[in-house]
Order: sequence, then C-alpha cells, then structure tokens
Amino acid sequence: MRRTGTTRRGALTATGALALGAVLTGCGGGDEEANGGKPAHSGARAAAARTGKAVREKAARDGALLLARYELVAKAHPATAAGLAPLRAAVREHGKALAPPRAKGGPRADAPPAAPGPVSADPKAAVRELAADERRRADAYAEALLNVEPELARLLASVAGAAAAHAYLLTELAEETAA
Repeated sequence: MRRTGTTRRGALTATGALALGAVLTGCGGGDEEANGGKPAHSGARAAAARTGKAVREKAARDGALLLARYELVAKAHPATAAGLAPLRAAVREHGKALAPPRAKGGPRADAPPAAPGPVSADPKAAVRELAADERRRADAYAEALLNVEPELARLLASVAGAAAAHAYLLTELAEETAA
C-alpha cells in the first residue's frame, strides 16, 4: 500500500528549496531603487575609498617623518648606521607603496616632512625611541585597516607586520649598542 501525503524526504526538500529561495532573494539588492539605481553597498565603498585616501596621505607623511628620524639617528650615532640601514631602506619602500596615487600629469603631493625633533644623545635611547615609533606605526596601521578597502587593508597589514618586526629588531639593536 502506498502512502499518500507528506513524507520526511519531501518535507526536507521543500524546506531546503524555500531556504534557498529566501537566500537568493536576499542577494538581489532590492534597495537599488532607494539609492537611485546604485547598489546599496556602493555608499560604503565610496566611504572606504575616501577613508583610504586619507589613510594613505597620513601614512605617507608619517613614513617620511619616520625615515627622517632614522637618518637623524644614523647621522648622530654612526655606530648604529649599519644596523639601521636595512630597516631604513624598508621604511623608504613602505612609503613608496603607501603613497597616494598621483593623477596623470598632476603635481606631486610630496611635501617635505616636518622636522622630526631632537635625537637622544644616548645611542641606546635613540634606537629605543625608533622602536617606539615603529610600534606606534604598527598599531596605527592595524587599527586603520578595518576602515579601508580590501586592497589597502592587505597593504596596511603587511606594513604593520613589518613595523612590528622593525620594533623588535630595533629593541635588540638597542641592547647590542654600546652607550
């Protein structure tokens, strides 16, 4: 005798089909009419792009300032110059990568950085100050990557990791540096 009515398999199939239909309907972007034909998330993308531009400009200024501090420490304490050279080169490359893109034919937005301030007379203290600057840089980039577009977030994460490594290496260099 054949059963009529709803079977367990039929009920599960119907439930799955309804759930799939609800998910696909939710992905349709029904708010486009409210936004003048634009997808609902385009405003978030535009905000992330504006934030990204501001983050890039600040990163370029801060990177130039940090690079100037590296150069001042190396000049004031020549014994540290060899240890600082690869880190200084990396900071220079980070600055190039984070610099905002220029408009074609547009003027360069490279303003000279403000004077980084005096360098400690003690070489160990000067290198420790650089380590603290790198830690602040890593923290700032890690915080900023939550509010920018994915491509810039990946770049910021990479530079934040490098800055954290620089802070560690500078701390070790400070311990090795003779006073």
